[in-house]
Amino acid sequence: MGEELKTLRVHGSVADATARLRELLERRGVAVLAIIDHAAGARAVGLELADEVVVFFGDPAVGTGVMQDDPRAGIDLPLRMLVWDDNGSTYIGYRDPHVLSDLFDLDIHRDVPAKLSGFMERLAHDLSAEQ
Repeated sequence: MGEELKTLRVHGSVADATARLRELLERRGVAVLAIIDHAAGARAVGLELADEVVVFFGDPAVGTGVMQDDPRAGIDLPLRMLVWDDNGSTYIGYRDPHVLSDLFDLDIHRDVPAKLSGFMERLAHDLSAEQ
């Protein structure tokens, strides 16, 4: 159905991978909009959770057009990537933005989801290749 989470194992800790992700985005001129630290949230209420963060990022010059075509696309934008620890191994995961074409009525910006998909694939590849 296209909503499957694409995952890759990456080098280093969650903190290391998150820092590299931020660096890669910065190099590409993409703004990091928010970082949600799920593990810190769990610890704040006395619960345990392995390291896990979600990094939200995007470029309004790209995403705005998609939301102009169909405002409902705002539920899936900005883009995001999950970084988590699984028994000492670090993984990244993301949903392929290509599904935006299937989920929303895109007119003028119908080519954007495929471009975003390629961007995410390259970003994930670069993140998994860096040490």
